[in-house]
Amino acid sequence: MQAKQLWHWRGLDAGGQRCQGARWAADRLAVADALQAEQIFILALRRSAVRTAAWRGTHRCEVVHQLATLLKAGLPLPDALLMLSRQHPVRQWQALLQTLAEDLAQGTALSAAMRCWPDAFPPIYIAMIHTGELTGALDECCFQLASQQKTQLTLAGKVKKALRYPLIVLLLAVAVTLAMILLVLPEFAAIYQTFNTPLPALTRGVMALSGLITRAGPWTLGAALLLAASGFAVRKHPPWLRYRQRLLLGIPVVGGLVRGQKLSQIFTVLALTQRAGIAFLQGVESVEATLTCPHWREAIHHIHQEIAQGTPIWAALKNSGQFSALCIQLVQTGEASGALDTMLDNLARHHSELTQQQADSLATLLEPLMLVVTGVIIGTLIVAMYLPIFHLGDAMSGVG
Repeated sequence: MQAKQLWHWRGLDAGGQRCQGARWAADRLAVADALQAEQIFILALRRSAVRTAAWRGTHRCEVVHQLATLLKAGLPLPDALLMLSRQHPVRQWQALLQTLAEDLAQGTALSAAMRCWPDAFPPIYIAMIHTGELTGALDECCFQLASQQKTQLTLAGKVKKALRYPLIVLLLAVAVTLAMILLVLPEFAAIYQTFNTPLPALTRGVMALSGLITRAGPWTLGAALLLAASGFAVRKHPPWLRYRQRLLLGIPVVGGLVRGQKLSQIFTVLALTQRAGIAFLQGVESVEATLTCPHWREAIHHIHQEIAQGTPIWAALKNSGQFSALCIQLVQTGEASGALDTMLDNLARHHSELTQQQADSLATLLEPLMLVVTGVIIGTLIVAMYLPIFHLGDAMSGVG
């Protein structure tokens, strides 16, 4: 994918009708050769910008859902991809879907063709499509994949919505606090220095904090920028990803959201592969392929190794330390009764619903909490600034 560029073209077809489209190709000559093979006379050909954001979001989810609908209707896979290519509103997706259709025509499997486009298709897409190819139920796998991804997008949207308002309130509170400490409080401090009465302990503490921030502010800002730059540089390194995941899992509420989202994904893939008749070990391999976080990949890899050595599934899950008692109990019941696929499906649905509820609870909890914290901080600063005035009034009354 990195070697290919996006090209937008306009031309005339064999019937003399105007037409236009987009293609992925290594250079201008490759585009010209491909269009000439289709008997298209080129009028204009130029490179087009690639929007990274277009690969993410709802586009790929909608593409998979529409593909499943067309396959369910009996349309051959290459024809379905070409139809989606003509209907898609984004140029780079038009070109990508056409490229996939051409790869299929040359005998390449869809999952193998998608693997060449990692920015557009994460590992879970490739694993689920590959499962559909193995089982002959590609339409059902696409439906399941689209449903799971829509659930994940909805959950991510809820979490962002829950965090957006408190984050704005927090930033405003920090800005107001810094303005009061750096601009307003020094003026009050200059006035209070003319008083002969001792300042209250709260005011002395806030003034000491103001002086500390004023002196250490540039160094603190530089350290923060350096830390942010270092975090950006190592954001994709496995040790950092592993540490970040463990850190998130240890945070109250947030850890439950992260764990629930991953468990929902794991059990969804396992349930799908079990219903399709794929051996459980192969299903675990598919799960491992869908995970990008080293922490979870290593846990699933160890589970795979233990099961391959003869350990019962429920015992391997228990030994990993990543699954709740409910997960282990239901898997053990399903393994003993021969209804493992049903139990896995129930667990996937349970964790999805539970995570949705936790996201709603997070929104309900954070908004009033941030308002209280902001009110306490700003209120403390205001009291600290005006408290000496009341003390001065009391002192003058005593003198009088």
